[in-house]
Amino acid sequence: MAINKMAGGTGEEGMLARGAIAFTRWAETWFPDAFVFVVLGVIIVAAGNLATGAPVGAVATGVGDGFWSLIPFTIQMSMVVITGYVVASSPPVLRLIEWLARVPATGRGAVAFVAFVSMAASYLNYALSLVLGALLVRALARRRDIRVDYRAAGAAAYLGLGATWALGLSSSAAMLQANPASLPKAVADITGVIPLSQTIFLWQSMVMGLVILLASVAIAYYSAPGDAQARTAADLGVDVTEAASGKADGPTRPGDWLELTPILPLIIVALGAGFLVHEFQNKPALSVISNLNTYNFFFIMLGLLLHGRLRSFLTAVSKAVPSTAGVLIQFPFYGAIAQLLTQVPGADGQSISHHLAHLFVSLANGGTFPVVIGVYSAILGFLVPSGGGKWIIEAPYVMQAAIDVNAHKGWAVQVYNAAEALPNLINPFWMLPLLGVLGLKAKDIVGFSFTQLLFHLPLVLFLLWLLAPAP
Repeated sequence: MAINKMAGGTGEEGMLARGAIAFTRWAETWFPDAFVFVVLGVIIVAAGNLATGAPVGAVATGVGDGFWSLIPFTIQMSMVVITGYVVASSPPVLRLIEWLARVPATGRGAVAFVAFVSMAASYLNYALSLVLGALLVRALARRRDIRVDYRAAGAAAYLGLGATWALGLSSSAAMLQANPASLPKAVADITGVIPLSQTIFLWQSMVMGLVILLASVAIAYYSAPGDAQARTAADLGVDVTEAASGKADGPTRPGDWLELTPILPLIIVALGAGFLVHEFQNKPALSVISNLNTYNFFFIMLGLLLHGRLRSFLTAVSKAVPSTAGVLIQFPFYGAIAQLLTQVPGADGQSISHHLAHLFVSLANGGTFPVVIGVYSAILGFLVPSGGGKWIIEAPYVMQAAIDVNAHKGWAVQVYNAAEALPNLINPFWMLPLLGVLGLKAKDIVGFSFTQLLFHLPLVLFLLWLLAPAP
C-alpha cells in the first residue's frame, strides 16, 4: 500500500507524482529539443579540444571526418524503428492485441499486464514495444466491464523503453559492439568486437533483466489507482474508438492489382526465408542474431508476411518514417563528437577521451566501476537522450577505463545499457511516439513513471554491482 500512496492511489496525487508532474510541466516549457543538446555537444567538445591545445584546423577537420562515419549504423537503427512499427500495426498483430485485451480481469491487473507485454516485446524490438503497448492500452480502454486508469496504463506501456529495451536484441550499444562492419574505428581500436554472448546473453544480464521486469510489473500493479480513483480514457476526453477495418480498397486500374495481390509479398518472403535458413545452417546462431542487417531483414520479411499486401505494408512504412527523424539528423553529429573526442590530440599529444578515461580510473576500481559508470551514464542519458549515439561518444573512454581497472568489457556495455534506460522514465523525448498513439501528454503519465524510477535507480545500481562477472 505504501507504493500505492506514493503514486497517488488514495484519491489525490501523492507527493512523488505531484513533483514528477510539476517537473514535466517545467521540462515541456523550458527543456529544448534533443537536437539542441547534440549541437551543444559538438561545440563544447570542440571548445575542449581547443582548450587542450589542439589546432583550429585539426578540430574543424575532425568534425568533417567524423560526420559521415556512422551512416551504416544510422540506417540500421532507423530500420529498427520502422520495422517495429510495421509489425505492430499489421492486421494479425492488431487482432492479437484485441485478444490480449480480454485477458485481465481487473483494472489494476490490466495495468500490470500492459507492463509485462511492453517489457517482453522490448527484448525483441523497442519500437515494437511502444506501438504494441499503446495499442493494447487503447484496446483495454474500450472494455466496459473493468475500469482501467488510462494514465497508469500509458505509463506501463512505456516501461519497455524505460526499463528493459537496452538489455534485449534492440540494444544499439550491444549490437554495435558485435558488428565489426558498423563499429567505428575509434571504438574498435579500444574494445575490438564484443559478441552478444558477452553482453546481452550473459547469464548475469538475463537475471538482471528478469528481476527488473518482475519488479516493474509489481510496481505498476500497486501504484495503479483502484476503481474509485481510476481516470479512464473517457474521463480524460480521449476517443479510443478505432475506425472500422473493412476490406482493402479494390483496384481502380489494372496496375493496382500488383499492390493488392498477396502473391508478390509471398514470393519475397519465401526468398527471404531461404536466406535466413542458409544463414542459420552455415553460421553460429548468435552470429546471425547479432548481425543488425539480418535482424532488420527478418523484421521486414515478417512485416511483409503479416500485412500480406504491398499497399498495406507501404502505408505502415510511410506512417513509421517520421519517427526516425531524430536518428537521421542526430547520428552524424554524434559521429563528429566521437571523432573530436578520440582522434584530435591536444598539445600533450593525448585526446580528450584519454583524459576522461584517466578520470574514471581515478574514481573507480574493479569493484566500484559498475556503480560509478552507472550513475554517470544515467545522468548523461537525461541530457543526451540517445542510446546508440551516446554510446559512440562514451565508449572510447568508458571502455578504456574498464580495461584499465580490469573490469569485464561485456559487462561494461551492460552497465551502460541498464543505466541508459533509467532517465527515459522521466524524459519526455522518448515518450512522444507513445503519447501520439494514446492521445495524452507527458504530464499525464510521468507521475507513474517517476514512481518506477524511484525504485529502479537503487535496484539497478545494486544489481550492476552484485552481478558483475569476473574479467
